[in-house]
Amino acid sequence: MSDIILSTSGLTKAFAGFTAVNKVDLEIRRGSIHALIGPNGAGKTTCFNLLTKFFTPTAGKIFYNGKDVTGKKPADVARLGLVRSFQISAVFPKLSARINVRIALQRKRGNSFDFWRSEKVLDLLDDEAMRLIDAVGLAPYAETPAGELSYGRKRALEIATTLALNPELLLLDEPMAGLGREDIQRIEALIRSVSESRTVLMVEHNLSVVASLSDRITVLARGQVLAEGDYETVSKDSRVVEAYIGSGAGHVH
Repeated sequence: MSDIILSTSGLTKAFAGFTAVNKVDLEIRRGSIHALIGPNGAGKTTCFNLLTKFFTPTAGKIFYNGKDVTGKKPADVARLGLVRSFQISAVFPKLSARINVRIALQRKRGNSFDFWRSEKVLDLLDDEAMRLIDAVGLAPYAETPAGELSYGRKRALEIATTLALNPELLLLDEPMAGLGREDIQRIEALIRSVSESRTVLMVEHNLSVVASLSDRITVLARGQVLAEGDYETVSKDSRVVEAYIGSGAGHVH
């Protein structure tokens, strides 16, 4: 098994007269936390949408575990183990945190419509749901309706429902967006523990989080790879500093 879990070759996405992602070559190492960063408009989200098959590339290829998945649908790549966490939209607000996770587990088993037939199956799924709820620090809120959880706890629930699909590669789209300091610390610890048994690729604006979590960082600017390496390397790269300051995004440090 190669140590590269996900790679792209010449990945390009053009919208009418505008190239959002331009010949991007990525290599995501198995078992790593890899961050995709860059100033606003750098093409990070478009790149993410290409990797998770929500956009079709204009050119280039995407390989997952050595297989060409460029032409596959979002559900197909999710089944292969490449799963994206959606911001908040993954939760059913009136149902408890536990039931939200159980629904995701039922989905994984592909028996979402016959779950009421077997009490035993339900009990097993409940045990597994509680294990995941506990893993993300939500045990005291297991029976709280998802819609009543604080914003930070909703993010934790969203990660729990994503983990229920048992991803090999977890894609996190700005996991810290809108969180206060305390929640950031909690989600950061959660991502670190989650990454012990899987690969994480995240788009993230919070550079201190990127600095403390990431093994490797790819910096995008104007749709192209500007720099790559660990945080110390990229933060000292004059082109990276210039890209951030030039875009009004402030310092990289």
